[in-house]
Amino acid sequence: MQLFNYINSYFTCISNKNVLSCINNDAPFPWQYGFQDSAAPGFTGIVTLHNTLGFYMIVIFLSVAWVLFSVIYYYNADKNPFAHKYLTHGTVIELVWTITPAFILIAIAFPSFRLLYLMDEVISPTLTIKVVGHQWYWSYEYSDFITDTGESIDFDSYMIPETDLELGQFRLLDVDNKLVVPVDCHIRLIITGADVIHSFAVPSLGLKLDAVPGRLNQVSFLAERPGTFYGQCSEICGVWHGFMPIVVEAVSSPDFLVWIDSVA
Repeated sequence: MQLFNYINSYFTCISNKNVLSCINNDAPFPWQYGFQDSAAPGFTGIVTLHNTLGFYMIVIFLSVAWVLFSVIYYYNADKNPFAHKYLTHGTVIELVWTITPAFILIAIAFPSFRLLYLMDEVISPTLTIKVVGHQWYWSYEYSDFITDTGESIDFDSYMIPETDLELGQFRLLDVDNKLVVPVDCHIRLIITGADVIHSFAVPSLGLKLDAVPGRLNQVSFLAERPGTFYGQCSEICGVWHGFMPIVVEAVSSPDFLVWIDSVA
C-alpha cells in the first residue's frame, strides 16, 4: 500500500508539472537510511555538522584501531616475553592521549555552539504561528491575521484515515488541514501542549521542539523552496501517538495571501 502511494504521488507531481520538487514530496521512503533533502538553512547546518563530526569519528576510529592492533601484534607475549617498565607506564604518551582528545573536543564544540546559537535565534519573524499539540492532533493559529468576525485564523489538523486517502496522498502522513507558510520568510512557531508532552518535528525544515503543557517554546525557520514537508509527533504521548502527523506546505508569498483570503 505504501509503495502504491509513492507511485501515485510521483504521477500526480508529473501531471502538475512540478517534477523536481515533488518526486519524493519531501517525505520519508521505505528503508531510508539517510537524511531528507534540506529545505531550510537550519537543517543544512545540521547535516554539515553531522558530516563534520562523522569525519572526526572516522579518523579517531582508524587511529585507535591502528594503535590497538599494533600493540597486539608487536607487543604480545610471544614477541616480547620480558616486559620493560616503560611499556606499562609513560608520561609522554599519557600526556598525548589526554591533550589530543581535548583539542578534538574543542574543534567539535565551536561549530556545535555556533549552530546551536544560530538555530535558537529568532530573527525579526515575518509571521508568527501558534502550535498546540493535543491527543492526538495539532491545532494552528495565525494570530497575525483575523477573519471577518474579528477572530484569529485557527484550525485543527487531523490525520486522514487510510479509507479516505486520495490519489497521491501518503498513508499515516497526510492531514486534512496543512500548515501553510510563505517561502523565504522567517516564520516563528510558538509551541505548547494542551494535555501531555508532544514534540513538533519536521525533518526537512530542521524542526524538533517539545510541546509542553503550561510552557511556551519557540523556534524559527525559513523555507528556502516551495514544497510539502512531512513530519510526525516525536514524543510518545499516548495510544495514538503514531497517528498525529504534521504537514507543512511552503508556497510563494502571493499564493500564501490567496490561501489566507480563502480561509479568513
